[in-house]
Amino acid sequence: MEKAVIIASPRSITGKKVSVLRREGKLPGVLYGHNFTTTPIVMDLKSAARVLASITESSIVTVSVDGKENAALVREKQRDYIRGTLLHVDFQVISLTEKLRTHVSIEIIGLSPAVKNFNGMVITGLDELDVECLPQYLPEKIVVDISELEKIGDGIRVSDLKLDDHITVYNHIEDQIVHISNQKVEEEVTAVEGEVSSTEPEVIEKGKKEEEVAD
Repeated sequence: MEKAVIIASPRSITGKKVSVLRREGKLPGVLYGHNFTTTPIVMDLKSAARVLASITESSIVTVSVDGKENAALVREKQRDYIRGTLLHVDFQVISLTEKLRTHVSIEIIGLSPAVKNFNGMVITGLDELDVECLPQYLPEKIVVDISELEKIGDGIRVSDLKLDDHITVYNHIEDQIVHISNQKVEEEVTAVEGEVSSTEPEVIEKGKKEEEVAD
């Protein structure tokens, strides 16, 4: 994959005043990390959003600040939930010579013969793995192919994954990533759960009051 680079500059404007930067088409952010001085930064919103849209949470991005390149992971992206635009991005600076522990997303691909031939249902368990390795061995995602799951009851566990020997996985080896279930059984379980929940009092979750994002 092509190297992901974001051009940034040091930022002196902080707090609620960053709204001025956003009106100018800028994106505020921050760089932080072990043995690294926390640095507020500002980026061009359009160019930064374009790069960030193509990477995962385990992708290493290069944040260039006044010509100095910093290898980093995106740790948090705050958005305007009405317009969908980015408001602030946190980058964790990493060392390319030290192991890091993070989560890598799992992508399910393929068509299971059990689904095609026996009307099975794909049930997913884990959607990410807890791993540790040197940055150069960190996968952007872990692809799990279900095309060899031929019967109802077949599945893939953590122990079935073929990962690089340099990667340590902290999930239990018996954790289920995906399995094929009998659709009729799943429908019966769902129906029973629905009957139980209908006897419980309704709980209405109130959303948090939208506040201006500040650094």
